[in-house]
Amino acid sequence: MHIIDLLNSKGIDLDGKPASKDETIKHLVDLMDAAGNISDKEAYRLTVMQREEEGSTGIGEGVAIPHGKSLAVKNVGLAAMVVKDGADFDSLDGGPAYLFFLIAAPNEANELHLEVLSRLSTILMDPEFRKKLIQAPDITTFLKFIDEKEQEKYGEAEQKEKGRKKGFQLLAVTACPTGIAHTYMAAESLENKAKELGVTIKVETNGSGGVKNQLTAVEIKNAEAIIIAADTNVEMSRFNGKPVIQTKVADGIHKPKELIQEALGGNVPIYQGTGENTQVTQASGEKESISRKIYKDLMNGVSHMLPFVIGGGILIALAFLFDDYSINPATFGSNTPFAAFLKTVGGTAFAFMMPVLAGYIAMSIGDRPALAVGFVGGMLAFAGGAGFLGALLAGFAAGYLILGLKKVFSKLPNSLEGIKPILLYPVFGILIIGALIIFVINPPVAALNSWMTLMLNGMGASSKIVLGIVLGGMMAIDMGGPINKAAYTFGLASLATGQFDIMAAVMIGGMIPPLGIALCTTFFKNHFTKKEREAGMTNYVMGLSFITEGAIPFASKDPIRVIPACAIGAAFAGGLSMFFGCTLLAPHGGIFVFPLVGNPFGYVIALISGSVVTMILLAILKKPKVNDQLQEIETPDL
Repeated sequence: MHIIDLLNSKGIDLDGKPASKDETIKHLVDLMDAAGNISDKEAYRLTVMQREEEGSTGIGEGVAIPHGKSLAVKNVGLAAMVVKDGADFDSLDGGPAYLFFLIAAPNEANELHLEVLSRLSTILMDPEFRKKLIQAPDITTFLKFIDEKEQEKYGEAEQKEKGRKKGFQLLAVTACPTGIAHTYMAAESLENKAKELGVTIKVETNGSGGVKNQLTAVEIKNAEAIIIAADTNVEMSRFNGKPVIQTKVADGIHKPKELIQEALGGNVPIYQGTGENTQVTQASGEKESISRKIYKDLMNGVSHMLPFVIGGGILIALAFLFDDYSINPATFGSNTPFAAFLKTVGGTAFAFMMPVLAGYIAMSIGDRPALAVGFVGGMLAFAGGAGFLGALLAGFAAGYLILGLKKVFSKLPNSLEGIKPILLYPVFGILIIGALIIFVINPPVAALNSWMTLMLNGMGASSKIVLGIVLGGMMAIDMGGPINKAAYTFGLASLATGQFDIMAAVMIGGMIPPLGIALCTTFFKNHFTKKEREAGMTNYVMGLSFITEGAIPFASKDPIRVIPACAIGAAFAGGLSMFFGCTLLAPHGGIFVFPLVGNPFGYVIALISGSVVTMILLAILKKPKVNDQLQEIETPDL
């Protein structure tokens, strides 16, 4: 779209002499009619007059841009008039207007007329350009001046836009351990900020449902830089030779502007790697820290393990729900055919938990050759009584074992390169990890697990309440971050040892932050903006579904007040859950697995109580908004 495309020589008067504002508008409408853009002059004139009553379109500096949308308009168009002696148009600066541009748009028009208004307002701010238009000797020159100025101002941007259509300036990948909330929140944050900054971006999400919006080879080739905002490993070899920065998924949510600006700043190192043992520069410009690398490797295992745990755990829980305890208490869960079916299938899925955890931790470290070694190590740890901790250690041991074998076998002739992944790595890797797990890891870890089980079983009621308080609070500290994941991982491990009360305290702690915030936005509305209140409503669903991440937007805006309120409420709920002796056989599901909760009445009381505590604390800590903060600022329709 160009301004001169909307101007017709019949709709331009370079020697206007209106006597009043009404006469100015009438003459401009006549010009618009002469250009063939309107079907009813009077109807359109009344529309323009009505718009002027809302506020003068005399923007100052000798310029007026009246406009109106009406059924009487056939096409988006412009009419122009020059008044060399100036005319009164109630301009905002009180001065006369010399240049008049009338914009006409039909009611069903898109935003084209707003773009025209924006462009005109921008180019007419140049005093030299205004002077040239006023002194233009003829319409041809008048149009030429406008075209040259528009090309000067917008031509380069349009060329860039055409170039962008061939690809994207930036590409990004987002991923979190569970692949549920953070993954998509980071993607949305990056997309919204890029749009605001005028940057084209495509974001690939590695979520629980698989890879969505996958980046293509052509897009990667044409992109200026890549942003990896992930807490699990992503496939990196495709980015070889491109500028790549890597950071945690939380930065994708909270620091999108900084990431985008750094990615386009030209100082991002070129990624060189094959997908194995790669180091990517973080947003800070430093290499990835050891602690973050360990966390990512762990979360890679946890994210792949969760579907087995959740699917298998819920099926096992349903087996108890549909079974008949009175038939044989000793085999409860398998007394009826349907219950036995559920328990067999669920138990089979659940049994994959340890080897999958170890396998994908190992793969994160040593790439694909480490997968089989990690699986075997995890299964041996599980069979040997080392449980969750043993499988976790097996995963790290398998990964670093393969890294060591790669160095050792790197001295072999190149002719043997093809047999390394199919023969040397699996044979030597499985053999060594087997010996390591059976003779080194299993004995002390199995003994530690037995001791911990005895300690938990021997805990008095007060000690378990303290444990519930700690776990519940941990679930609300970073809402999906490392502390939250540590508590949740402990809850998963407790399921394997029959400590079902621990999982109950963990889940209820994760439900409290979004629910408490939702309640506060409902009952203490004056503490939140309109947009926050709308977001608060969605937190009812997220909280009841055990998606703690729903609280993140509120916590990121006001962490000093929101996080303590959420953590205290969650800790209170976790302690009450333990106090009431609530148990949970399912590792996820929120309200949808409440029928599987032991003592559901007490669990509901704990849930409501913790949510109310968070609501009250938020209402106390957060100051009420003043009236102008409560309402969204609405831009008037131009």
